[in-house]
Amino acid sequence: MDNRFWNKKTREQTPYVPGEQTAGACIKLNTNENPYPPSPRVRELISQFDTETLRLYPDPTSSLLKETIAGYYGIDKSQIFLGNGSDEVLALAFQAFFDQTTPIAYPDVTYSFYPVYSSNYSVPSTLILLSEDFTIPIEDFKAFPGSIVIANPNAPTGVFIELSAIKELLLSNRERLVIVDEAYIDFGGESAVGLINEFDNILVVQTVSKSRSLAGLRVGYAMGDLSLVKALECARDSFNSYTIDTLAQKIAVVAFEDGAWFENTRAAIMETRKWTADELAKIGFVTLPSKANFIFTTHPDFCASELYELLREKGILIRYFNKPRIDNFLRISIGTNEQMIQLISTLEKIVKGEQL
Repeated sequence: MDNRFWNKKTREQTPYVPGEQTAGACIKLNTNENPYPPSPRVRELISQFDTETLRLYPDPTSSLLKETIAGYYGIDKSQIFLGNGSDEVLALAFQAFFDQTTPIAYPDVTYSFYPVYSSNYSVPSTLILLSEDFTIPIEDFKAFPGSIVIANPNAPTGVFIELSAIKELLLSNRERLVIVDEAYIDFGGESAVGLINEFDNILVVQTVSKSRSLAGLRVGYAMGDLSLVKALECARDSFNSYTIDTLAQKIAVVAFEDGAWFENTRAAIMETRKWTADELAKIGFVTLPSKANFIFTTHPDFCASELYELLREKGILIRYFNKPRIDNFLRISIGTNEQMIQLISTLEKIVKGEQL
C-alpha cells in the first residue's frame, strides 16, 4: 500500500479496533449492543419526520435535547455538552484538557480507546494496575498527581466502583480532572452526575447507544461544570460546529421521554445477565460481578481463544482480547433470553465434550 502521503503520526498510530460486524445470520454478542429495539416512539417519529427540514443545518446548540437531558438528571442545560457518540465526546475531552504537559492515568485493563486518544494527542499516560480481582485500586489513583480517566462500570470487566470512591478521588486533589466514562451506568450502577454541582473537577460522559438502544444514532454527552463544557465546545467548534444532525436530536429526545420503555428493557437485560452468570457457574465458569450489559468470564479448564473460535464456528460472536491479564477471559454481551439460552447450551456441550 502506498502511504507516502501519510504523516508521521498516522504511520505510527495504532487505531482502535471495534468488535466484528457481520451481515450474515448469527447470534451477535460481541459489541454490547442492546438486544431490544428503541422505543416505539422512535419508529413513530421517523415515519412522520418532515424531510424538508434536512435542507437546513441542525440546531448547533441541540437546545431541546439539552433541556430534555437536563430535566432527566435534574441539572442545568448549561452543564451539558453533546457530541457524535461518547467516543467523540471523549476524544474532544482529551483534546480540550490534556497535552504533553498534563499527564493522565487510567487502568491497565479498560476501554482500549483511551491509549489511542493518548497517542493521538501526545498525552503522557500512566497505566495503573487493577487489583487481582479487577477492582480499581483507589489509593493508587489517589497517589497519582495528574488527571484520571475511569470507565465505570469498567470495560471490558463490567466491574463497578462506588460513588464514595470517586468522591475520594475528587477530594484528594481538587486540581486534577477526573473523567468518569459511564457508557454502561444504566445497567445497575449509580451515576456520578449528582457530584457535578459539588465538584468542578469531574466530567461525566454518557451515551444513548447502550441502554436506549440507539448505537446506530451516535449521540453522546458529557455533564460537568460550565467551565468544562465551554472547553469542550471550544474544541468541537474548532473543527465542526454541527456534530449532531437534526433527526438524531429529535430521536434522542423521544428516547429520553419514553421512560417506561427504558426501564422495562434495562430491567430485562439485568435479569438475563444474572441468569446467564448463574448458568455459566453451573458449568464451571467464573464470572466477574457486572453492572454492565455484558459479562466477563473465564473457565479454568478451557482456553478462552479456543472457546471463542468454537462459538464463532457455530455462529455465536463474542469478544476475545489477546492482551496481558485478560487473555483467558471472554466478554459476552447480554442478548435476548433465547440468544443466551443457545449460548449456554453450546458452551455446555463444549465443556462436556459433546458433539456440537
